[in-house]
Amino acid sequence: MRSGGQAWRELGPAGGVLMIRPWPPIFTLVTVPNPRARMPVTIKLSRKFYEKLGEDLANELVDWFNKVDATYRGDLREVNELNFARFDAKLEQRLVELDAKWGSKWSALDAKLEQRVAQLHADLQTGLATLKGELLAEIGKLRGETTAAIARAQSTTVKWMFRFWAPTAAGIVATAVGVAALLLHR
Repeated sequence: MRSGGQAWRELGPAGGVLMIRPWPPIFTLVTVPNPRARMPVTIKLSRKFYEKLGEDLANELVDWFNKVDATYRGDLREVNELNFARFDAKLEQRLVELDAKWGSKWSALDAKLEQRVAQLHADLQTGLATLKGELLAEIGKLRGETTAAIARAQSTTVKWMFRFWAPTAAGIVATAVGVAALLLHR
């Protein structure tokens, strides 16, 4: 006996349980889903039950239980299919809404990213132009310094050449004058 004056009796490998409440007399068949069992549950009643009700009435009761079970299974299957269809429709609707929501967010993010890339490109162009100007100014400055250094080097070289060749040229002229004077004196 269970609470509430209910008696439970296992019905075997099919997984069914027959619940009988003494007063008012109610018979309920509870089945446990078995994926391998595709046939209706066959109820086996005790020998005393057959003796009290008789073979015909007990078999009729078993048939009635099986018909009720099949009806409930069919009804349950239909309700499950309807619930799944509603769930599927809601899920599809929510996915469409989510897709639209994320689509707009991705579009906004894409627009921001394009704007930032354009700003970065403009900043990079400005920076490169400034750097180019600074490099050209520095190159011009270096060219000026190099030209001035070359001019100084040339001036110094000419001075040293003049200082070196002037006495040499004076010595050659003096020698030539001396040779001419000797030749003339003779």
